[in-house]
Amino acid sequence: MIRLLFLGDIVGEPGRKAVTAAVPAFLKEQGVDFVVVNGENAAGGRGITGKIAIDLLRAGVAVITTGDHVWDQKETAGFIASEPRLLRPLNYPPTAPGHGSIVLDTSKGKIAVMNLQCRTFMNPPLESPFHCAEAEVERLRKETPVIFVDVHGETTSEKIAIARFLDGKVSAVVGTHTHVQTADEQILAGGTAFLCDAGMCGPADSILGRDPVAIIRRFTHSLPVSFPIAQGPVHLCGAMIEIDQATGRAESIQRIREVVRV
Repeated sequence: MIRLLFLGDIVGEPGRKAVTAAVPAFLKEQGVDFVVVNGENAAGGRGITGKIAIDLLRAGVAVITTGDHVWDQKETAGFIASEPRLLRPLNYPPTAPGHGSIVLDTSKGKIAVMNLQCRTFMNPPLESPFHCAEAEVERLRKETPVIFVDVHGETTSEKIAIARFLDGKVSAVVGTHTHVQTADEQILAGGTAFLCDAGMCGPADSILGRDPVAIIRRFTHSLPVSFPIAQGPVHLCGAMIEIDQATGRAESIQRIREVVRV
C-alpha cells in the first residue's frame, strides 16, 4: 500500500514554513511514502522561485504542482526547464518550458504525477484538459498504474467532470486553486479517489491567505489595493490517500485540515 499525502496551495512565507516543518513529521511519524504539494502561490502569494522549490524538495516533497500563477516570478521559466519535479499544467502548449507530468521511482514502485488546469473562468485559456489528460494517462499507464492528478480550476463542475472522465484510469484526482477545502472526499466507482478542492496551506485568519482588511477594502471601495499575506496560525490542508500499488486503485481518502503555528 502507498500512502500519498497531497497538500493544497501554499500561500506565502507562512504556508512555506508550515509545510517544510510538517512534511518530515508526516514522512517519519505517519508512514507517508510520497508527498505532493501545490506551490504556485508560495512566493509572496504569486508564483514560485527556484530557491523555494529547492527548499520544499529538501524538506521531503517529491513533486511540486502549480497552476495559473506558475509564471508570475521571472526566474521560473528557466528553473522549471531544468527541474522536472516542478510541474506546470500539462495543457500548456508543448513549446512552454517544463513538463506537465513526471514518473518517479520509489521503494514501493513507480508513481506518476500529472498537473492539469481547467478552462472555465481561468486565464490564460489553455488546451482542453480532457483531451490532454486522456492521451497522457494512456502514456503514463504503460509505466505505472499509480497516477495522481492535481486539477487546478475555479469551478466545481469542471473538476468533478475531469474526475469522472478519468475514473478508473488514475488513482486520484484532487482539485486546487480556490484555497477553500471542500467536504466531498470519495472513492468513485472505478476506484479513483476524489476531492474537489484540497484547500490551502496558508494563514487561517485570512481571506484565501490574504489580509482580511485589505480584501474587504477592495470589495467595499472597488479601488485597487495591495493584498498582503496575512499572519498568524496556518491552516495546513490537503488529503491523505492510500493506493494499491499493484492495481493503482485508491483504497481510502482522508481530508487533512490542521491549524499549526509557525
